[in-house]
Amino acid sequence: MTAEGRGEAAVRPRLSVVIPAKNEAGSVATQMAELDTVLAPLAPFEVVYVVDGSTDDSLRELARADRDWLRVIVHAESCGKSAAILTGVRAARADIVATLDGDGQNDPKYVLDLVAALERAGPGVALAVGQRTRRGDGRFKKLQSRIANKVRSAILKDDTRDTACGHKVFRRDVFLALPFFDSLHRFLPALVKREGYGVVHVDVVDRPRTAGSSHYGFFDRLWSGILDLFGVWWLIRRRRRVPQIRYDG
Repeated sequence: MTAEGRGEAAVRPRLSVVIPAKNEAGSVATQMAELDTVLAPLAPFEVVYVVDGSTDDSLRELARADRDWLRVIVHAESCGKSAAILTGVRAARADIVATLDGDGQNDPKYVLDLVAALERAGPGVALAVGQRTRRGDGRFKKLQSRIANKVRSAILKDDTRDTACGHKVFRRDVFLALPFFDSLHRFLPALVKREGYGVVHVDVVDRPRTAGSSHYGFFDRLWSGILDLFGVWWLIRRRRRVPQIRYDG
C-alpha cells in the first residue's frame, strides 16, 4: 500500500477518513474491521492512515488489514498529531473529511451522525464536532480536559464544550485555508468561525483504550496549550475581512 493507494483510479470517494497515529499497532485490526462495516452506507469512501514516526508494528498490521479503501502515509519521524492530520487532509481525495484517533477510543459509528449533521447544516457551516458525553479516560485526564475546555471556551468564545475529541468532520477546502501550527486540531471551532463559517455539534460517547498508551503528558499539554491558546486568541483579534470592491462603468 502507498500514499496513492490501489484504488486511486477508481471513483472519487464521497468521504475521506484521516487517522493520525503513533505506535497504535494494537488497535489497527479492530479499527479497520469496524470501519469496513460502519462506513458502508457512505461508500465510496477512503481511509488515509498516517503513521507518525511509529516504532512498533503498525506498518505490518496495516499490511495485514489489506483493504482497497485503505491508503497509508508514513512520516519517517514523529511530527505530532496536527501535522499528521494535515498530511492526511492534503492527500485526501474527497471534499468532506472525517478524523478519528488511532487508539480506537472514537467509536466510528458517530462518523455517520457527524456527516449527516454537516450536510443538513448547509454551505454556511464547515465543521461538525463531536462532544463527548462519556469518556473512557481516567479521572485525572478527564479533570485536565474539563479545566482546559472551560478556559479555552471563556477566552475564545468558540461555543464548543469539547474540542479535544478526535471526532470531527469538515470541508477539506476550509481546513486547508486555516493557519497551520502545532495543536491546530484542538482549536478548529474557533479557527473555522474566524473564517466566517458555522460549527455544529454532535454528542458522542468515547470508549476505553484497549491497547497501547497515551502519548501526552500533563506538563507538555499544559504549557503548549497555554501558548497555543493565546496564539489563537491573537489570530482571532487580528483577523480582518477583505473588503468587497465593486467596479462601476
